[in-house]
Amino acid sequence: MIRIATENDAEELLNIYAPYVEKTAITFEYEVPSVEEFRKRIRNILKKYPYIVEEKEGEILGYAYAGVFKNRAAYDWAVETTIYVREDQRKSGVGRALYEGLENILKMQNILNLNACIAYTAVEDEHLTNNSVQFHDHMGYRLVGRFQQCGNKFGRWYDMVWMEKHIGEHKENPEKIKPFTEIREELKNNK
Repeated sequence: MIRIATENDAEELLNIYAPYVEKTAITFEYEVPSVEEFRKRIRNILKKYPYIVEEKEGEILGYAYAGVFKNRAAYDWAVETTIYVREDQRKSGVGRALYEGLENILKMQNILNLNACIAYTAVEDEHLTNNSVQFHDHMGYRLVGRFQQCGNKFGRWYDMVWMEKHIGEHKENPEKIKPFTEIREELKNNK
């Protein structure tokens, strides 16, 4: 079951995220944030964009959300997407379900461009493989840029790539962006 995240999910989501911080270069964050910081992140995202979780038998298996791509009005139709799946649920279909759910909501908001900023390495190691790039490629994203040696973690330099996916038609006068609070009500009414 996919549902909208709440601040009460912060501790469980942080348990999913912490191993990525501690053991991987998938996130360039060095320190695991506090539960309160994670609550604040959820609260801030939900003001404008969807933050969703996949849950099975009361356990959260992963989460995904959209955030601001750039803070200028002309970028309103573009978002940055983020996804984290519990370690024991990787390659189980959870990621696909989350991204499909996220895309459906973003389409309802009239978002057109999905952008993913992904850690990348020319030589895979114990901290980073290129599975995320492969996942995004499989989900219909395409590589649009690469920044070389822009992040240092675990005493190594890692690249960053940008991948994008268009989920709507780019008209001369695009549809106005609907706030997530409005879409959230539509989602509740459709259930």
